[in-house]
Amino acid sequence: MRHGMFGVRGSGDTTGFGGLVRPKEMPGSTPPPYEDDDDEVIRALTAALHQRGGPSFQEAVERVVVHCGQLTLHVEREHLPAVAVTLRDAPDLRFEMSLGASGVHYPDATGRELHVVYPLQSITHNRRVMLETSAPDADPHIPTLTRVYPTTDWHERETYDFFGVVFDGHPSLTRIEMPDDWEGHPQRKDYPLGGIPVQYKGATIPPPDQRRAYS
Repeated sequence: MRHGMFGVRGSGDTTGFGGLVRPKEMPGSTPPPYEDDDDEVIRALTAALHQRGGPSFQEAVERVVVHCGQLTLHVEREHLPAVAVTLRDAPDLRFEMSLGASGVHYPDATGRELHVVYPLQSITHNRRVMLETSAPDADPHIPTLTRVYPTTDWHERETYDFFGVVFDGHPSLTRIEMPDDWEGHPQRKDYPLGGIPVQYKGATIPPPDQRRAYS
């Protein structure tokens, strides 16, 4: 269920995030065959994982989703580094570049509330794949990918800062935008709106959840 949307009226909340509740369907697992050359990526990854003697594809990948032409591999968090190294190094894959890391919070997804998404790009084969993994609120630990893709350093710090995901093995997991003594993680959906008045040219602007409506 999606709660809130801009344009909601009658809630007393001028941010527009209160009152509205509507269902939102998430894409489920996609059975093979897949689109374009996604089948080739799956075959190459399955073979490369087997050759390396690590986890099998079935052990490492929880599900495969193809949505709007985008291939996403939902990876078990303990196998995330092994899958990432294989995608980077296998000649038939060669996903040499990570384009960052993004956090997502699904407070109603019991046991898997925190998600992290890594978009990977293969310059060699001109392909893109998304890696997605999850962790529960009670144990928000995910292995870092900084040893595989050093460019994820600051992106993982930002995800930790805003969502509270702890990247085990990160070389310097500290806040990157919020002050070091900030309490909480402000992009989580259970983080309270407002709460901090702002001084502006001698006037005080109240936090969003305390402002009067103008409609």
